[in-house]
Amino acid sequence: MRFLLISTLLFIISCNKKENEIQQPQKIPFAIVIHGGAGYISKENMPLEKQKKYKIVLEKALNKGYEIIENGGTAIDAVQNTLMILEDSPLFNAGRGAVYNNQGKNKMDASIMDGKTLNAGAVAGVSNIKNPIQLARLVMDSTKHVLLAGKGAEIFAEQQQLKFENDAYFYTKRQHEYLLKVQKREREIKLQKSISKTDINNSNIQIHTLENSKYGTVGAVALDKAGNIAAATSTGGLTNKKYGRIGDSPIIGAGTYANNKTCGVSCTGTGEYFIRTLAAHEVSNLIQYKKRSAKEAIKEVIHTQINNLGGKGGIIILDKQGNIAWDFNTKGMFRAYKKSTGKNKIAFFEMDTVKLK
Repeated sequence: MRFLLISTLLFIISCNKKENEIQQPQKIPFAIVIHGGAGYISKENMPLEKQKKYKIVLEKALNKGYEIIENGGTAIDAVQNTLMILEDSPLFNAGRGAVYNNQGKNKMDASIMDGKTLNAGAVAGVSNIKNPIQLARLVMDSTKHVLLAGKGAEIFAEQQQLKFENDAYFYTKRQHEYLLKVQKREREIKLQKSISKTDINNSNIQIHTLENSKYGTVGAVALDKAGNIAAATSTGGLTNKKYGRIGDSPIIGAGTYANNKTCGVSCTGTGEYFIRTLAAHEVSNLIQYKKRSAKEAIKEVIHTQINNLGGKGGIIILDKQGNIAWDFNTKGMFRAYKKSTGKNKIAFFEMDTVKLK
């Protein structure tokens, strides 16, 4: 009788344990992934001292975003604050390090998106604003609009008491010298009467892709403890750009996209091709409707859709399960990630890794 009673109790305990195991939800790791542009990034053109400078800034930005979500903060706050650090660095083509347009002015673009609500904010063609990503966030949170551009966006920034800086703050010798180099090349091409205007424009894009894009657009995607995804992108655009040219970075679905049902995405590269393919949204579609993995989705968009059009660049992705992937069809891409599982990585070149301390 006693044996039967003990057996019955053990059976009940076993059943309760199994029931609790079944009811226990799967814990998804929180994480953040960032990029600092894709382009002609190789060990040959980047001395160790320069690599160290990029690593320091990338690590600082990555740790800032990770700390926010680790302490219970939101993904949207994490990506904004991460990009503000990258915008404050002269190393990247965003904020302080933004490239010059053909008039010698820094015109910046940025966007941010909340995957929980699909709310988004963006700004395009703004000048002298210290942190364009901060302005994009205010567009999302404080207006009924998604995208503000030019002077109107700057007036809104003044009303929101955002910090402005003078032109000297945005001056970098590297970007100014590159502007002069591109303009010289443009004049040389125009002297060749056999080259059409279309070829001249394409040549400018090619020059940017091969050389200047190594100092590129910045982006971040985060997944917080509540399972919410957010993505953000910021850039100075294309060196020597004219006519108010806008790339993919401030266009939701092209350069930035976030949806809790699928993933968060940030893109970098020759924006015209990312706009034409709606690259960021296409990645989400491939996951949602074609059941592709994060890695498979960005590979198809970069190496098939964009590459077949002649475009160059890269994509970072973080899906709803906490899976991280990146891909690019250039020599390299500044990139990094950190997960609550303990995994982390910083990388610059093809198949290369710089480990965090």
